[in-house]
Amino acid sequence: MGKFEVKTRKNGEFQFNLKAGNGQVILSSEGYTTKANCLKGIESVKKNAQDDNKFDRKTSTNGKHYFNLKATNGQIIGTSEMYESASGMENGIESVKKNAPDATVEEIA
Repeated sequence: MGKFEVKTRKNGEFQFNLKAGNGQVILSSEGYTTKANCLKGIESVKKNAQDDNKFDRKTSTNGKHYFNLKATNGQIIGTSEMYESASGMENGIESVKKNAPDATVEEIA
């Protein structure tokens, strides 16, 4: 089962990572100024992860594949790691769809 890990960055901002059952990070957030907003971001991921249209598939300048998960308002709520192949990226999207809705939330010190 997946889990969201909430941590505080060195600059004081809050960030979450969604990890798959194997511990691999499959989605990372931007920095949030408050923990409350970070937790709202997690709720948004849980809600939007089931809609394939919310996944924006991209190719970076170095040819690697990644995706952004967007909220209903079009704002990016999470970004994946870089994948060598488009099929790897699709597997990452499926993993987010599978893990996000029931993922627990854990605070990392």
